[in-house]
Amino acid sequence: MIDAERKLWSRLRGGQRGFYFRRQTPVGDYVVDFVCLKEKLVVELDGGQHHTDEGMERDRRREEFLRSQGLRVLRFSNIDVLKNTDGVVEKIVEELRNPLPSALLGAKRDASP
Repeated sequence: MIDAERKLWSRLRGGQRGFYFRRQTPVGDYVVDFVCLKEKLVVELDGGQHHTDEGMERDRRREEFLRSQGLRVLRFSNIDVLKNTDGVVEKIVEELRNPLPSALLGAKRDASP
């Protein structure tokens, strides 16, 4: 795990927020960073390679597949996790408690207000 994944995992593991997550879980041909299976929520962390045209296209196809499997997807940058861990965790818990319409989830990229 990279630093951002390690930091977020320390806040999500063991049901600390009342929701149980797994990390590095296979879904089809993909391995998702974190997933709460009960709530069907995937949390993905993005490094710089995700912000290239090629990376964004790969992410689009990946999200399309995950959604076709009935999963919701939240994405955060590694920098957000490292600099604003509390905000990222708050957004994840908020989504678990009050799911947004799926059309809005693709636009959710960071924990900034």
